[in-house]
Amino acid sequence: MLLEFVQSSVFTVLVLWALNDFLNFRREHEAHNHLILFTSQTLDKVTLLCNFLISVLHLCSFVYQVFMVDETSFLLSLLLPALSWLFAAVFAFYCKIRSRSCCRCCKWPLVLVSWWIFSLFFDPVLIYKTRKNVVLGVVIFILTAYLCFIAIFMNSGEPLRELRQPLLVEGDKEVFGDAGFFSLVLFRWLNPVFEIGKRRRLELHHIPPVPEDEAAEKSYSLLQDSLFMHKTEVSSLPRAIIHSVWKPLAINALFAGINTLCSYIGPFLITTFVEFLSGFNQSKWNGSYGYMLAFLFFLGKTVESLSQRQWYFGSRQIGIRARAALMVSIYNRSLTLKYSSLSNGKVMNFLNVDVERIGDFFWYFHSIWLLPFQVSLALVILYRNLGAAASFAAFIATVLIMISNTPLANSQERLHSMIMEAKDLRIKTTAETLKCMRILKLHSWENAYLNKILKLRDLERKWLKRYLYTCSAIAFLFWASPMLVSVVTFGVCILVKMPLTPGSVLSALATFRILQDPIYNLPELVSVITQTKVSFDRIQDFVTEEQQKNSRSNFSKRGSNIAIEIEPGEYAWEADSNTKKATLKIDRKLMIMRGQMVAVCGSVGSGKSSLLCSIIGEIPKISGAGINVFGSTAYVPQSAWIQTGTVRDNVLFGKHMERRLYDEVIQGCALDRDIGLWIDGDMTLIGERGINLSGGQKQRIQLARAIYSDSDVYLLDDPFSAVDAHTGAHLFKECLMRLLACKTVFFVTHQLEFLLAADVVLVMRDGKIVQSGKYEELIADTDGELMQHMAAHKQSLSQVTPSSEKHSSLLSTKQKIEQSDQQEVQSISHIRNSDCSEKTNEEERESGRVKWHVYRTFVASAYKGALIPLVLLCQVIFQGLQIGSNYWIAWASEKGDIVSKEKLIGVFIMLSVGSSLFVLGRAVLLATIALETAQKLFLGMMKSVFRAPIFFFDTTPSSRILNRSSTDQSTVDTDIPYRLAGLVFALVQLLCIIIIMSSVAWPVILVFIIVLAISYWYQNYYISTARELARMVGIRKAPILHHLSESITGAATIRCFNQEDRFIARNLSLIDDYSRVTFYNFATMEWLSVRINFLFNLVLFFVLIILVTLPKNAIDPSLAGLAATYGLNLNVLQAWVIWNLCNVENKMISVERILQFSDILSEAPTAIDDCRPEEDWPTCGTIEFDDLHVSYNPGLPKVLKGISCTFPGQKKIGVVGRTGSGKSTLIQALFRMVEPLEGKILIDGINILKIGLHDLRSRLSIIPQDPTLFQGTVRTNLDPLQQHSESELWEALRKCHLWEIVKQDHRLLDAPVAEDGENWSVGQRQLVCLARVLLQKRRILVLDEATASVDTATDNLIQKTIREETSNCTIITVAHRIPTVIDSDLVLVLDEGRVLEFDSPNNLLRDTSSAFSKLVIEYLGRNQRDNDFEFT
Repeated sequence: MLLEFVQSSVFTVLVLWALNDFLNFRREHEAHNHLILFTSQTLDKVTLLCNFLISVLHLCSFVYQVFMVDETSFLLSLLLPALSWLFAAVFAFYCKIRSRSCCRCCKWPLVLVSWWIFSLFFDPVLIYKTRKNVVLGVVIFILTAYLCFIAIFMNSGEPLRELRQPLLVEGDKEVFGDAGFFSLVLFRWLNPVFEIGKRRRLELHHIPPVPEDEAAEKSYSLLQDSLFMHKTEVSSLPRAIIHSVWKPLAINALFAGINTLCSYIGPFLITTFVEFLSGFNQSKWNGSYGYMLAFLFFLGKTVESLSQRQWYFGSRQIGIRARAALMVSIYNRSLTLKYSSLSNGKVMNFLNVDVERIGDFFWYFHSIWLLPFQVSLALVILYRNLGAAASFAAFIATVLIMISNTPLANSQERLHSMIMEAKDLRIKTTAETLKCMRILKLHSWENAYLNKILKLRDLERKWLKRYLYTCSAIAFLFWASPMLVSVVTFGVCILVKMPLTPGSVLSALATFRILQDPIYNLPELVSVITQTKVSFDRIQDFVTEEQQKNSRSNFSKRGSNIAIEIEPGEYAWEADSNTKKATLKIDRKLMIMRGQMVAVCGSVGSGKSSLLCSIIGEIPKISGAGINVFGSTAYVPQSAWIQTGTVRDNVLFGKHMERRLYDEVIQGCALDRDIGLWIDGDMTLIGERGINLSGGQKQRIQLARAIYSDSDVYLLDDPFSAVDAHTGAHLFKECLMRLLACKTVFFVTHQLEFLLAADVVLVMRDGKIVQSGKYEELIADTDGELMQHMAAHKQSLSQVTPSSEKHSSLLSTKQKIEQSDQQEVQSISHIRNSDCSEKTNEEERESGRVKWHVYRTFVASAYKGALIPLVLLCQVIFQGLQIGSNYWIAWASEKGDIVSKEKLIGVFIMLSVGSSLFVLGRAVLLATIALETAQKLFLGMMKSVFRAPIFFFDTTPSSRILNRSSTDQSTVDTDIPYRLAGLVFALVQLLCIIIIMSSVAWPVILVFIIVLAISYWYQNYYISTARELARMVGIRKAPILHHLSESITGAATIRCFNQEDRFIARNLSLIDDYSRVTFYNFATMEWLSVRINFLFNLVLFFVLIILVTLPKNAIDPSLAGLAATYGLNLNVLQAWVIWNLCNVENKMISVERILQFSDILSEAPTAIDDCRPEEDWPTCGTIEFDDLHVSYNPGLPKVLKGISCTFPGQKKIGVVGRTGSGKSTLIQALFRMVEPLEGKILIDGINILKIGLHDLRSRLSIIPQDPTLFQGTVRTNLDPLQQHSESELWEALRKCHLWEIVKQDHRLLDAPVAEDGENWSVGQRQLVCLARVLLQKRRILVLDEATASVDTATDNLIQKTIREETSNCTIITVAHRIPTVIDSDLVLVLDEGRVLEFDSPNNLLRDTSSAFSKLVIEYLGRNQRDNDFEFT
């Protein structure tokens, strides 16, 4: 009667509610009330079909009962559900037709959804009471569960896809903040992202912005507020971070607590459930008690699943906030930090390692208090089932296992620290190597530096090997701990004669399995806390250093005629060193008035650049009042700093475009010709560090940046050294004398011809200003420092000055040239014009599924996959023995009459020990596979990168390579093998559970097949979006690192131009882009997990319903209880399988990215066995160019066009030409940095195109235009391959006039050289490069602007040294300074990639119309205009 009453009531409510909704359909303004969206037309039709199918099944059952069985006692109970489903099906069909005809959102009425959910729980009871066919009941249950699933999870609350399209494409609306309660709980707010991810490749603009609370600016603001509150405390940063996120942290704690409580509901109820199945104390159970237990199981698992998903996602959210706040904090500190001893790589590691570690820490945060809570709950359950003695024994065993795990955890932590130190060193060396790859290839040192990196990798691998095998021991304890605890517990029960029942045993086993996590997590938790503390300390020290050291020069607003006020004081680069030797000493006050032009000159290392740095506050002050600058400043450093971006962006540098001023600046800096030749004009993209520009172009672009800024004070550090005489004169005339005529200009120069135009000249020596005043006054002092420089300058010019009889004709020619110079349009083809016109490559990103060859390559990397079957065998045997031991203890515990207690515990111990041993074997084999696989992939990538042509490095930012060799390689080292293995292990375990459950109730197989099919569909639906998000996570991290690295390098320029706010804003934008993809990447995982968990909770519920429904004597209670026990983990396990299946693919993207760089098109072979030159080759050094054509890209114009000439052996050849005439391209072709399209190059009769690159480059020497020093010591920079004795090193230093400089440091040859040689001036770096070349003693020496940054006197000495030391060598000199090439035996003049002239200097000078004569005249004219004394 009760059943019929409930059915009648529900049928009445259904009809009335449906009629009410039917009437509401006619009111348009109420059409959207109480409606739930359905997302897909296909699923819409399937839903209608399910409704009609269920109604037909109920009608068939009714007819069968009436006509075939002749059973009338349950007719009404059978008829009412059939009518209700029929009515529901008709109403659903009406809703569909109505919604389509009205062109409105296709929504299911809430009445239908309520009916579906009610039927899900009521139909099993109906089946049991009316004794329907079990198979029919199973089918109806599955269809109803499917309807409920669709109603709950497939509704997004958004318009139909056609109406959603604009929102999805724009991706500018935050969907998370606008989501409702159920949408947040079920992650339905992600549905729009999944929809577009399914239809097309997901791009960044498709993804909605990061929620406001996770935005970088707000996160940083909250952190700063918290830091201000805790600034007096020692550990202020950790406290401030936690305080800034305490609200979401508290909410997250609530979800964590609910999850933990619900996870113990299953073990708590399993005893009662097994007793119910076994019929124990049957008098106290009523008919509905079993269903109530099944419902409690289902409810507990559902709440557990939902709370776990919210807990995990909340932890990720908090981690994103903390990560964003720290990233902003570190960037801001880096931008304002001065004088720090931290290397660029160290700061990069803060972002790459420490910040990520702190963000991940919040995943473990609640485990600190959850661990004792979990243990306490477990002990309560054990006490209830097994008594005090057994629970106490379990507690002691758990504590002992945790204690035994602690040494392993400590060892793991120590090894992890060693791995990180080794990785830091390897990444630092790799970064420096990539930065200097052009130099390494020119010197043929790339293999030596590759071996250096491989040795560092071997050190890292040594620690990694120990770490992974330690992890194997910890994994063994993890899997063996439930068995060990259960052996001890059941052993104590037997000793104290505590009766064991299947229920209590299975409850204990389920509890032990949950205890597995806290046992395992304790050492990991301690390790994570320790590592996080180290990261916090490292970052806090960085912050503290900034607060202590950061000081600025006094930049005041314009208010007087004084521009710069220099007070007496001392400055030193190494302010923290014990010696505190002053680099710069200012002993008297200097006043620079507004509008004055101040020139600074001096020898190499005299302190010129340091003086400029003291003005802008970039050098530590030891003593004195400091320097005041009045007005805005612009700074042009000696080593050009160029941003990655367009030429226009570099010139504008954050200012708005003013076309008239912009064009004037471009023309004044002689950039109009270059821009005119580039395909994209001033929108041409510049590569990392301006790698696709010449030195002259970089210098002119940063000069244009300074002039366009329209500042009050200009500080120019040797802006003319990188350009030829003609361009230098143009820059001086157009920029300094015209565009900056009314500005205060403070410039450093070695070109003494420009001094006359200066209002004030400062002459420096040994860090002091030894002379100051007007040029005429200083030149009058015949014993002064300036006159010594002038004497050297005059000596240099005397080599160029023509004979008196030619002088007048040359001068007249010069005047004609000057008159026509204004209309002359030079055709400049820059050495890497083709590179410039090519846009810098966007990072390659695969699309679609990770290809099978990636998996195949990964799996076969270690021993060709031979160990994988052994690992699988170990897992299968382990799983079988574990299930066997659990079934044995449950079955034998009630067979006391045939199984003795000794046999019971003995067999259990034997099975447990056996399974533990196979776990250990599995772990060791897996570690071995992981080590070998990681090494193979690393070697393949690094060898491929080092064999790549230089074009690859010109177009590929080093951050992309570093990302793969750090982040992706770490993932391969310690993550992917275990995730892939974990997936396989979980599949084996799931298969075993399916077998157990199917042996109890065979219909479970049907349910599993359907659920697995739905899960597979979900996985496919999910993976298309998640895969692209995972790819974007890897890609979006690189721009942040690149921006940080670029900003640190150019921090002085950024600060001087007051552009900090713009760069900080850019950093905030990059971090938000990274946060939004990580946020949605984490969210998509939870979206999938919620749905998979619910599906398998339904499976568990169905199994329990079957067990309750079946007769008591039809099943083995022990086996049924075992199935229920394993079923408690079913949702977690299946979610783990599906999540791992997707996550493995996401992680395999790291392998995919590594393999991308493992198959780069290589350079020519390093050696060709059939074409090896003799050991003493070249003997003479004769170089022949035969119809040489060169292009940087086959699709672009040629840079060299038919070069044919011969450089005789043991002669000095000068190569000159306008900027961009092809001089450096000729040198690159000689070294085969770029391969010729046509023609050939012969050295001593051997075609260099037919020999190996190492055989060629190792026989040539070069001093490149950009002097490069490596971080290390003077010794390692002079002799990187350690091939020379100490006496040879000192002799080379003496010849290069570095002897005295090196002797000043007590560490001598072991004196440190900073990153990029920052503690050496540019001129000193060029001298070190010269010493390096003199040590090599090779027959062919190339000097590419080798002395551009040294003073004239030093240049004269160097030229003398080169003449003396290389008398039997072929010397090719590319120079802008005419005196450098005037004493050459032959001069090659290039123009537009062709040979214009090739003869001796004297012969060329005799012809006053020759191009070389014009170059000489320009050089002389520039000097004569300002220095008539040169010719007197």
